[in-house]
Amino acid sequence: MNPRNLLISLSLIVLALLIWQLRWVLLVLFGAVVLAVALDVPVKPLIVRWRIPRPLALLIVLLMVLIAGLVIVQVLLPQLITQFEQLTTLLPSLFATFRTLLANQPLFADLESNLPDQFSWERIQPVGFQLLGVAGGAANGVVQVMLMSLLAVLLALDPTSHRRMVIALTPRPARTSVAELLDQCRKALGGWLAGMTLSASAVFLLTWAGLAALGVPLALLSALVCGLLTFVPTIGPTAATLLPMGVSLLISPGLMLQVLVLRLVLQNLEAFVLTPLLLRRTVNLLPTVALTSQLSLGALLGLPGVLLALPLVVVLQVGIEQVVVREVMDRWT
Repeated sequence: MNPRNLLISLSLIVLALLIWQLRWVLLVLFGAVVLAVALDVPVKPLIVRWRIPRPLALLIVLLMVLIAGLVIVQVLLPQLITQFEQLTTLLPSLFATFRTLLANQPLFADLESNLPDQFSWERIQPVGFQLLGVAGGAANGVVQVMLMSLLAVLLALDPTSHRRMVIALTPRPARTSVAELLDQCRKALGGWLAGMTLSASAVFLLTWAGLAALGVPLALLSALVCGLLTFVPTIGPTAATLLPMGVSLLISPGLMLQVLVLRLVLQNLEAFVLTPLLLRRTVNLLPTVALTSQLSLGALLGLPGVLLALPLVVVLQVGIEQVVVREVMDRWT
């Protein structure tokens, strides 16, 4: 290996180690970019339609988000608190029902008999309170979210200057391609965020209406969990179904089956009709790509990695199409 190749290899190794050491900073920065694009989606139409300055348009959007959040909190928060309190009282009954079902099934009789006594509710409850006490460590996460939000507002306030800075850091012959790549990434990410927001809202409303029609307790809380976890495809909707199914099991197995059918219908409607329709003009990720990215970033970065896996893959997919496919593979002779 000649000295030049050795120097390049060492530089790449040092760069990789530096990125790994700064992974949380880069994660916060990328999260800020995602939030900035989310803010820019309603800001840009205000600028184009009403010819108002960007700072004023951003202020209007932030006020609208704040007002909408306050209205939602006033309308839904009392019910959510009540239903969360009901959930804490239902958990012991749910656990007892689960053990009874295991005991009545010959295939799971050994499993039920082998369940150690420490998994009883009396032993789980103190552990749960200890875990809640550890929640004080979440202050670091709150600080990261606040920093991410501040960076997002600053990026949304003047995206043109930041875009010019990124373009200026690239070699002159590649600046046109980089500018086009940034525009395509912003378009894809903005379309994905808008589409997923509408899809999650539809899932929330349809799940709430369906569970309420079936008479399932904690319908609002279950629907809110299902709607939020729509942003984590494949894993999220499946995990969200466990809450309404568990609650309905306390009433009857028949109601649990109805809830399962309802959630399967809504999941397939969201996955195969609603999401492709909303994302037909942007990037629609394959389920295998989405699941692999969530598992990989979840293993590396935990829950923040899972939440930001899909926006990152949206950007990477556009980059691969614009750079690897168009500039390399299509010109391969």
